[in-house]
Amino acid sequence: MTRTALPQPLRPRALRPGDLVVIASLSGPLHAAYEADLEQAVAVLERMGFRVRRAPLLETGRHRWWSAARPAEIAEEFNALLRDPEVRAVIAHDGGQTALGYLDLIDVEAITADPKPILGYSDISLLHLVLHARTGLVGFHADLATPGLGGYWQRVPAARRAELEKLYSTLLTSTEPIGALPTTPMWECWRPGRTEGRLIGGVINRIVLAQATPYALPLEWFDGAVLFWEETGGHASYVWSYLHVLRHCGILDRISGMVVGIPEAIDGLGSPGGSPTLREIVLDVLGDRDIPVLGNVEFGHAGPNLPMPVGIRVALDAQRRALSLLEPAVRSHALTGQVG
Repeated sequence: MTRTALPQPLRPRALRPGDLVVIASLSGPLHAAYEADLEQAVAVLERMGFRVRRAPLLETGRHRWWSAARPAEIAEEFNALLRDPEVRAVIAHDGGQTALGYLDLIDVEAITADPKPILGYSDISLLHLVLHARTGLVGFHADLATPGLGGYWQRVPAARRAELEKLYSTLLTSTEPIGALPTTPMWECWRPGRTEGRLIGGVINRIVLAQATPYALPLEWFDGAVLFWEETGGHASYVWSYLHVLRHCGILDRISGMVVGIPEAIDGLGSPGGSPTLREIVLDVLGDRDIPVLGNVEFGHAGPNLPMPVGIRVALDAQRRALSLLEPAVRSHALTGQVG
């Protein structure tokens, strides 16, 4: 087998107090009902010590079909943020169904010249995968602004909210590895074992879609990787089918571990009448592949999200229900060059 050398992750510079974070419509529109949630998200980011600005397309009621604007308009605004040296991070307001429309319009040279954290999940996980494939950029698979920071975060106990704020702030500002992510009793060992590898993943349907584009991750990049994924909506049979696509692609034969998020609104999952659980679906498709699997981890549409930085090396111990980030997601300002 010919192997492609894994690139060094392209880490953004660590954020500092007072740095500008822009909330942008990278996919879906802002509906009037969620304006208050967006304002809460701004307050959360400001408590972390950042300045916050809305991108122009993030305007209540602005939309084109299911999107905030035409794909070319979104790409134009996104590229302007990538090129603006004052902007130190971009967080997507929400997910949606638009990123596929502008993957070929993103200024990847701007990313390699000045990599910045791009935060979000759902449709934004497609951006993380494609930009990681094209530039090595570490993707911040983390909460969206409006349904996440301004939504889910506001409905959890104050202690949990403070824990999340500290975790996200550390992720964006510290050049030291975070180490073990905070676990909860929800986490389940679906297949025991330990491994270390690069973290790659997102919404499972977006992983499949990314691999169908010219910007797919080379299969060799999955060698030894820890694959994380989640899903929302649809039917249990769709998840089973997506996993089989990953099997046919050869991805399941290359990874060294798997982390599965909490399923959200998936029909036919563990319901009366013999429907399988998500654990049963995963183990059915994996067959005799002896890799550790950790299930029901808090990332994805069930929210709030633990951050899962794409491209960062992690340690997984499924039996002990532990997942640790072994590398920082950002680099020191003192470093030069494009990697490190």
